[in-house]
Amino acid sequence: MLPQLATVILYSLSLVLAAPQTRNGVPESEGETTIDGVPIADIPKLSDSQAARPFALVANDRAGWTVTADSSQPGNGPENVLDGNANSIWHTRYNPDAPQPHYITIDMKSARYVNGLSYQPRQDGSPNGNIGQHKIYCSTDPNNFGAELVYGTYRNDGQTKTSVFPATNCRYVKLTTQSEVNGKAWANAAEINILSAPGPPPSGAGVGKWGPTVDIPLVPVSVAMTHDSGKLVFWSSYRDDRFTDGNGGLTVTATFDPGSHIVSQRTITNTQHDMFCEGLSTGFDGRWLATGGNDNAKATFYDPPADNWISAPNMRQGRGYQAQTTLSDGRTFVIGGSWSGGQGNKNGEIYSPASNTWTSLPGCPVAPMLTADGGGVYRADNHGWLFAWKGGSVFQAGPSKQINWYGTGGGGSQKAAGTRAADGDSMNGNAVMYDALAGKILTVGGAPNYVGGTATFNAHIITIGAPNTNPTVQRINDMYFQRAFHNSVVLHDGTVFICGGQVNPQPFSDDTAILTPEIWNPNGFHFVKAAPQPIPRTYHSVVIMMLDGTVFSGGGGLCGDCATNHFDGQFYYPPYFYTASGALAARPTINSVSTYTVKLGGSINVSGNGCTNTWSLIRYSSNTHTVNTDQRRFVLTANGGTLTIPTDPGVALPGYYMISCLNTANVPSTSRTLKITP
Repeated sequence: MLPQLATVILYSLSLVLAAPQTRNGVPESEGETTIDGVPIADIPKLSDSQAARPFALVANDRAGWTVTADSSQPGNGPENVLDGNANSIWHTRYNPDAPQPHYITIDMKSARYVNGLSYQPRQDGSPNGNIGQHKIYCSTDPNNFGAELVYGTYRNDGQTKTSVFPATNCRYVKLTTQSEVNGKAWANAAEINILSAPGPPPSGAGVGKWGPTVDIPLVPVSVAMTHDSGKLVFWSSYRDDRFTDGNGGLTVTATFDPGSHIVSQRTITNTQHDMFCEGLSTGFDGRWLATGGNDNAKATFYDPPADNWISAPNMRQGRGYQAQTTLSDGRTFVIGGSWSGGQGNKNGEIYSPASNTWTSLPGCPVAPMLTADGGGVYRADNHGWLFAWKGGSVFQAGPSKQINWYGTGGGGSQKAAGTRAADGDSMNGNAVMYDALAGKILTVGGAPNYVGGTATFNAHIITIGAPNTNPTVQRINDMYFQRAFHNSVVLHDGTVFICGGQVNPQPFSDDTAILTPEIWNPNGFHFVKAAPQPIPRTYHSVVIMMLDGTVFSGGGGLCGDCATNHFDGQFYYPPYFYTASGALAARPTINSVSTYTVKLGGSINVSGNGCTNTWSLIRYSSNTHTVNTDQRRFVLTANGGTLTIPTDPGVALPGYYMISCLNTANVPSTSRTLKITP
């Protein structure tokens, strides 16, 4: 043991020595010549008047187009949005005011495939009339626009906003405004253009489809779903577009309501916590806990039913980019996090909700899970792949090639569990527990270093059993694409959806972005390509599963005045929504669930229309920086209409779950919410 211990100590020392010089726990260059360790000179800049347009979007020639609006001030008619002059504007009537909502409709004179709208607000510095909440429609019939293709809220600034939507054949495009950025009655636009699509989207058969876009008034770097309403809560940092140069103490958030399609905004100041680059996990009670980040020792709960952010006790150590997971006994384990709060020796600690205290775990050293990152320990202990398991244990599946068990009793413990086969360090890769009953974890992609180099195609299945025993690791077929900074989510049919990322990981860049997602099928261990997404989702992007079976994918950037901030997200409809001909598939429905709260080992009675005996449970989750330690899926068989919950809290980790039944074609129903209690 002594030679091994010496090796660990020397390796840790070498990483500390390799780390950049720090000031207040972060590199001295940060905010001056670098952002998140990336030279500012290397980050694409955004001019004050023009927003970066997503990949593969082309503006139309507007010659001959006409435009109408519900209201206009004399001299500020709707025709001004097509004149190529940013100094002339359309403005709704004032003195007296014409009340919201407003609309402006563009007639392109002939039908064509389009996939976006660009909106430039007035450029004279006044915010009066700048559009906030809005919806975008597209149709060949000016009297029947159908469902909206885009909804959400624009940021309050003068930059051009680009709203992307699925390629649609239409002649008329309608922008409806529901609010002004400061709550006034007006609306304005300097210029509007419609973006040209090369042709129709895929049919959906076998590849799925991208659906509506949500415009968000911040870059969604973190996301979690509320168990009481299914709303998505997003947050960035102390500002909506950057995380550097702040004084801490606040976080900008936005909430999306999937029922009303409304995006609301809120700045959290009561907890005095800038939650950017936090550790994140969801507890048994459905509250999520955000720890560290820019305010590196702080900890904050969010209580969904109360819609309230609540201060928690400070951690023992300041941390940023740490790994965090909820344990089988309800406590929360964190480890690593040298991005902020000082570098090195970020050993484990644990939060107990019973005592409302943090306790250091000296027996849970971070050294065994360090990567050999060229950036030193500042990067080497980031974004661990943690899985709560039996008996309060934690399995660390990566991103280091060395994998480990951590015990959380007493002062903690650590036991090496081998390596991830021949895989190397895989920073900013993904790990998903797709079959909790069997202890199966899929790992995909990642790169040897946080910044630079080349990501891998690699994919492995890790099967864990008894704690402190070596798992089985199986190398499987490679992904189609090399990926780092991607995100993965398990679906109710047991497949895993993988999207975004880059071949060459470079924060705040969309170069080498992978626009084609892929879906992994555990039956045969193979990957298939999915419908391409129109917007790059790279560093600081998120993915999360929705109750209706769709997947939300959004964000990327958060680099201030740069060209790679993505203030939006889009819903993906997986292949199970479609038949082989591309038509919408028939979906089963849940008729009844006898109780929506059940104890471990307990039973519930269920019934459905078109359901087989197969029912899927996926735990509610949260996601930030490619990490989602909450999600896990397991399948139960309804015997005589009765489902029996597993008894082990390390398998059926207590908390809130999306429960869905599947039909004979493996198509899931819309989910309901089930709470599993200890």
